[in-house]
Amino acid sequence: MRILIVEDEEHLAEALSQILKKNRYSVDVVHDGEDGLDYALSGIYDLLLLDIMLPGMDGISILKTVRGKGMDVPVILLTAKGEIPDKIAGLDHGADDYVAKPFSSDELLARIRAAMRRKGEVVPEDALKFGDLELNASNPKLTVRGKEIKLNPKESELLELLILRKQAVTSKEQIIEKLWGFDSEAEHNNVEVYISFLRKKLKFLASDTRITTIRSVGYVLEEDRE
Repeated sequence: MRILIVEDEEHLAEALSQILKKNRYSVDVVHDGEDGLDYALSGIYDLLLLDIMLPGMDGISILKTVRGKGMDVPVILLTAKGEIPDKIAGLDHGADDYVAKPFSSDELLARIRAAMRRKGEVVPEDALKFGDLELNASNPKLTVRGKEIKLNPKESELLELLILRKQAVTSKEQIIEKLWGFDSEAEHNNVEVYISFLRKKLKFLASDTRITTIRSVGYVLEEDRE
């Protein structure tokens, strides 16, 4: 799952990024409100962490614009301790929650999980399953009927995305945005390379699950029931 952090305190933003990455979230960080709005409106994020006091555009204004566009992405505001009016304004304009600085990493992670559950998102466990596949994303490896193979981080992220999509077709553009970010220079052939890697590993494990190409649309996980 991909999270956008909009926070102008660079040391705090970097600390938040490391905490989230350690807990298997993909993260993008921006340090001013105008860039934050551009990133948020891309639609690729599963959750936004917005500081309220930002240069260029404040967090409440970003929130109002996002909600005005009809986007229901969960939003958690980062507020200064005791700023009750900011908290009220944020909740009134559609924020899902707020965290007052300073906060513990455990509190933040719990609030992120709660916000995603309220939206109906699947919050990944350590082991994700599809058909005969069992993916351990925290220590990337793939297991099929007791036989296992190591995955590199991008292979793990790609397979996790396909599993969480629940047999919905996932386009190359969606994969690039989720794995590399919407402003990356990754191209379709980058996706094709990692799809090929995963297919070879599924074949090595003699899995009954395959990655099917839907021509001109994208990819989907399917079970071979024959």
